[in-house]
Amino acid sequence: MKKWLALVPLAMAVTVFAADDKPKHETFTDPAHAGPDYSSQGEYKNDWGGAQVIALGDDKFRLVTYHGGLPGAGWDKEAKQEISGQREGDKIIFTGANKYRAELAAGKITIRSEAGGPWTMTKTERKSPTLGAKPPAGAIVLFDGHNADAWKGGRMDERGLLQSGTISKQKFTNFTLHIEFLLPFKPHGRGQDRGNSGVYLLDRYECQVLDSFGLNGENNECGGFYQQAKPAVNMCFPPLTWQTYDFEVAAATFNDEGKKTKNTVVSVKHNGVVIHDKLELKSETPGGGMKEVADGGGIQLQGHGNPVFYRNIWIVPKP
Repeated sequence: MKKWLALVPLAMAVTVFAADDKPKHETFTDPAHAGPDYSSQGEYKNDWGGAQVIALGDDKFRLVTYHGGLPGAGWDKEAKQEISGQREGDKIIFTGANKYRAELAAGKITIRSEAGGPWTMTKTERKSPTLGAKPPAGAIVLFDGHNADAWKGGRMDERGLLQSGTISKQKFTNFTLHIEFLLPFKPHGRGQDRGNSGVYLLDRYECQVLDSFGLNGENNECGGFYQQAKPAVNMCFPPLTWQTYDFEVAAATFNDEGKKTKNTVVSVKHNGVVIHDKLELKSETPGGGMKEVADGGGIQLQGHGNPVFYRNIWIVPKP
């Protein structure tokens, strides 16, 4: 039996709270103070596959395994399995059918099953190849950590990062845009409560910003255009890791009567991997996007009550 076939799927555990209990919602913005669960969370790999470990609070975890490698780095987009786990002393234990057992300790996952073993995976930390990209000739620097003057009501924290909940003063139509963002660690958060924000292109089309590490990659998760298109692959890194979006945008065109003649077309790289290639956006994002018109629009960094931060934002306008 192949090593990969030894991994057996197990239904994901769901935490249920009694009516008089409420889940904790600790929010961490500094890895140094995020605790042991954060230290265990992350990506692991070996020569035949990859794994992502997601912290769910209360010493609970989910292990997602991928055949071939990690998402965007070898995964065949076919074999993917999820297994629930629990911290036991200095180890995190994941168990499944056919005597499947994985132990996470000291930065390594050790896997055994009735097919054999042990097989090990070692922790790895990926960085976006466009992280720290410098603005090219002709670029307009919207934020470089010195001030927030290019943003309406823009606010910086003590680290010189731009807080979510602002929009660029300048409007644009066709452009290349580079943005770097940092998501908080909210182990008890679920769904849209796990570090929610969004980049609104032309103040009309929302590309979701959310801690979707280890999830399926839907249109309301990181890299998705809300209610329009999910990313080709979920490239979300773990929270408290700097991530990048690189956009190519060609705005919709309209005739003299104001009727749209061509949809907005956008290509997106998330952490250096193409997740949308010449995607046509048929309408503005419902419930939050400005109506489609012939005029340009700003770059909105949506505020959703979460400590999401941005840096190194620049844009190259095009004809």
